[in-house]
Amino acid sequence: MGITIKKHRRNLSYEDAATLSEFWEIAAQFDRSFYRELIDRWDERGYDEYIVAAKGRLPYCESPEEYVCRMETRREILAALALCTKKQRERFLLHALYDLSFEEVGEICGCSKQAVEWSMKGVRKKFLKFFKKTT
Repeated sequence: MGITIKKHRRNLSYEDAATLSEFWEIAAQFDRSFYRELIDRWDERGYDEYIVAAKGRLPYCESPEEYVCRMETRREILAALALCTKKQRERFLLHALYDLSFEEVGEICGCSKQAVEWSMKGVRKKFLKFFKKTT
């Protein structure tokens, strides 16, 4: 007697199965092999080292080149900030990093909005002068 069952879009049949329990054992074996195959080809490209390395990682991982570029940019910004006075640096960082308005920066630093604007203009001039020299 032949038994045929469609499982995972495939026909599973065993012509010589003497009992139903024997057939279910064969079906379980088929499931295990199908699962291994599915894991090996989970993105339909087959098994390769890239899949093993990338599986389970976050979607974005900074490359060594991107890291070096980011660190160089950081060094240049810090070098330009070193040309500024302490007050200018403090006001610029409060505005740039914490996205505070000129009025909020003025309240924190104990100065007027106009003083913060002048500091920002001074920082911009120093940045432009610094980056014109380096380029």
